[in-house]
Amino acid sequence: MKKGILFVITGPSGAGKTTLLKSLTKEYPELSFSVSYTTRPIRKGEQNGKDYWFVSEEEFNKKMKDGDFLEYAQVHGYYYGTSAFCVSEELEHANLLLDIDVQGAVNVKHLIPDSTVCFIAPPGYDELVSRLTKRGTESEADLKKRLDDAIHELKEIEKFDYLIINDNAKHAYEQLKLVYAAEKLRVSRCKAEIEAFKNIDKRNGGV
Repeated sequence: MKKGILFVITGPSGAGKTTLLKSLTKEYPELSFSVSYTTRPIRKGEQNGKDYWFVSEEEFNKKMKDGDFLEYAQVHGYYYGTSAFCVSEELEHANLLLDIDVQGAVNVKHLIPDSTVCFIAPPGYDELVSRLTKRGTESEADLKKRLDDAIHELKEIEKFDYLIINDNAKHAYEQLKLVYAAEKLRVSRCKAEIEAFKNIDKRNGGV
């Protein structure tokens, strides 16, 4: 059985990752979504088990000590982690989408080199400030922390595979679809098809 693609979306808060990934999973039902764990408070409109698994710091630390996470990191003052079991299980039969912070994406790329990591960036820092401010989901202290972190996160782009500048949601989504389509056609992911072509002379009697 062909092993699934680990498709990772990362980038700073306010870059528009959530909108893009929701559109991608809706259009491509074969792309499963890995729900991460976090200790940050749940926001209005979010659902436990759908957007994140919201857990206490004590619960998170226990999972961390038990080795339940493929990767984990402290970001914007809260902990985030990806279930190792979920990733292993899903990749046996499906392509898997991760929406994780930049630090976590660096770790995943190191642990799973053939994962595909797509960095979503805002068109500029001023636009990022505007988006996060209008979102109104963070306190003033959290907002400052996310903006400070974004400066460092934007310097990590070269560690990943693709860059999409989200200056227009529709255009950015079309680019994301192109990346996903290209990854499905990568030669290293088409071993069964390649073997079939290698044996074509055998099936035709060597003619």
